[in-house]
Amino acid sequence: MHDIGGISRFMCEPVDPTPHELTEFDRQVDALRQILGMKQIMSVDELRRNIESIPEAEYHRLTYYQRWIRAISASLLDKGVVSEAELRAAMEPR
Repeated sequence: MHDIGGISRFMCEPVDPTPHELTEFDRQVDALRQILGMKQIMSVDELRRNIESIPEAEYHRLTYYQRWIRAISASLLDKGVVSEAELRAAMEPR
């Protein structure tokens, strides 16, 4: 697992190579990452660093794009692009 440094106990688990359908959430997270990159607000390296900083147990609980949104949120908070209050408000059900 490249995001957590190749922890050996996970290296022998089979990878499911079958194509899968992206959810609307997946598409939105990917689009957000692309926009942030185009606007030079966040780089792919920052995304990866923040993904790699997710604690192992949580990393394995999250889906691929849930890891991305957590990393994106961390980057935006670190840079002061959004505040914790703004992030919490944006996460409230509408």
